Amino acid sequence: MTPPRRQRRYPAQEPPPPAKPERQGEAKNPERLYVVAGADEDGARAALDLVTLIVARADPPPSATPEQTAVLRLCAAPLSVAELSAYLTLPFSAMTVLITELLTAELVQARAPIVRQAVPDRSLLEAVMHGLQRL
Repeated sequence: MTPPRRQRRYPAQEPPPPAKPERQGEAKNPERLYVVAGADEDGARAALDLVTLIVARADPPPSATPEQTAVLRLCAAPLSVAELSAYLTLPFSAMTVLITELLTAELVQARAPIVRQAVPDRSLLEAVMHGLQRL
């Protein structure tokens, strides 16, 4: 009777490391942002901030890029620049260039956000209260 032979153990092949999950809004290649935003020849951009509301004034023309068409369709109701940036997964800088082009073509309108009063008028509240008490 011969003793059993030991088999040599080879280390199992390690699976490749998992790919880094891509963060939302992070482009795979920076060239895409240049293609989306286009050349910024004159360097002039509209004064926009994250809470500026954008409203479409017209339907997208046939010559519009897919991103411009998406912005015009989304802005049927007022949307902030931050919301547009999130919906299209584009950084704020690319959105400002895109919206500036739409503003110069008069396809969208930029509005300041609606500011609500912090404290309502006391006389109005008293008038409403008295009117409700009379009912």
